[in-house]
Amino acid sequence: MLTSETIRTAVAAALREDAPWGDITAEAAIPAEATLRVAVVAREPGVFAGGAVIDEAFRQVSVAVTELAPEGTRFVAGERLAVVEGPARAILTAERTALNFAQRMSAIATLTARFVELAGPARIADTRKTTPGLRAFEKHAVRVGGGTNHRFGLSDAVMVKDNHLAALGVAQAPASELTVALRGLRERVGHTTSIIVEVDRLDQVEAVVNAGVDTILLDNFALADVRAAVELIAGRVTVEASGNVNLETVAEIAATGVDVISVGAITHSAGVLDLGLDEL
Repeated sequence: MLTSETIRTAVAAALREDAPWGDITAEAAIPAEATLRVAVVAREPGVFAGGAVIDEAFRQVSVAVTELAPEGTRFVAGERLAVVEGPARAILTAERTALNFAQRMSAIATLTARFVELAGPARIADTRKTTPGLRAFEKHAVRVGGGTNHRFGLSDAVMVKDNHLAALGVAQAPASELTVALRGLRERVGHTTSIIVEVDRLDQVEAVVNAGVDTILLDNFALADVRAAVELIAGRVTVEASGNVNLETVAEIAATGVDVISVGAITHSAGVLDLGLDEL
């Protein structure tokens, strides 16, 4: 998903955005022959993600990166994650681009790891609530943190949500009509395509399971209703829960027996982790 070409293109765009006509501060203040040897240092504990992006950001300005920590490294405040050595002007020009990516990706990996630790056997999955243009980076960071990726985009799987059911006119329809409408999906897509259906009421569950879908997504269910749905489904399809998932609620949701818990917060609310570039 996060290919070398994706990294190269995004980093090049970020460097152009930051210095479209060069870095006038570095060029005016720093002698051309000056060199620097610095380290990427953690200011707080976390899980490291984005090493390949750091490497690419400095590579594009002809600076070498060494001692790069492996992806997924758990670190403490003050720990060194990479060493950067080369022309001072180039390092100063690429510094912010490299750190912006790594700080964001490490924050996502760190938050994901916290959810995974609390969820026990249930898998933690991301959503499409990602930064436009940076989805591959953010979903990569989720995997680094021990989570799993939901569909990458609208082309990956059939996922029928409440508004799809409303558009089909079956959101409030009798169970038999809902089952028939969903069975028609299987006839219109390839046999390898996964079908996921979101429900927001317990009385929809049996109708959806009877339609032969692959996954049923329980959206914003009360805990008692999640437990009831899991018992009703009895392993016939994969059960996913979403909605109102946070670090305080995820363990209780996992304890209901669902297979997957999808969490938008691990990407849209992760913030950034504090990393800096310190002289050695």
